[in-house]
Amino acid sequence: MILVRYAAQRHVGGDPSAGIESLHAFSFGRFYDPDNLRFGAVLACNEERLEPGAGFDEHPHSHTEIVSWVVEGELTHRDSAGYSTVVRPGDVQRLSSAAGVRHVERNDGHRPLVFVQMWLAPLEPGGEPAYEVVRGIADSTPYALPGAGAMLHVRRLRDGERSAVPDARHVYVHVVRGEVRIDGADDRADSGADGAAGPALGPGDSARITDAEGLGLTSGPAAEVLLWEMSG
Repeated sequence: MILVRYAAQRHVGGDPSAGIESLHAFSFGRFYDPDNLRFGAVLACNEERLEPGAGFDEHPHSHTEIVSWVVEGELTHRDSAGYSTVVRPGDVQRLSSAAGVRHVERNDGHRPLVFVQMWLAPLEPGGEPAYEVVRGIADSTPYALPGAGAMLHVRRLRDGERSAVPDARHVYVHVVRGEVRIDGADDRADSGADGAAGPALGPGDSARITDAEGLGLTSGPAAEVLLWEMSG
């Protein structure tokens, strides 16, 4: 089964007066939809847009794996475990909040910051907070998140290029830029909006695939795509 959700269906949040715009693909904060709480291990997929000088002041997290992908600009991260980092496009940042951690996220640069932040449920709660940044991750190097039974694949596709979708119980696809189609989806796709089969997915669109097998992505205009492969 493939459920497509379009960028325009996301909940709009944030605080425009503070230079913050947030686009939520799942229920988040005051935006509650009991039919859109999670998919597999994925609890949230937020596109955050911060103007220079804007950011999220220190706030707590617990029992969540938090992975961030910078689209443009620079993300400054500081947390109560003592980590302080600037994350740039191509880097994968992971904060395991475990039994509890506090952090700050800001745009201390001189141009707008756009990043995608994804929250995943851990297999086991508690433990000690952990932090990691992988610089300039390559397409051929999946990022394993064993604490959530998940693996992140980054796909940067040229026009017309095809890439396999991992065979897995759950796969979550998020289009960062460009356009892709899911091959083999013609008889299994549900747009969640107008019922179109095998739709083109553009920036901010996503697909939730259950029992993925033998599927592929084909790029229209050159695309960048994030895929979560989840085992259970």
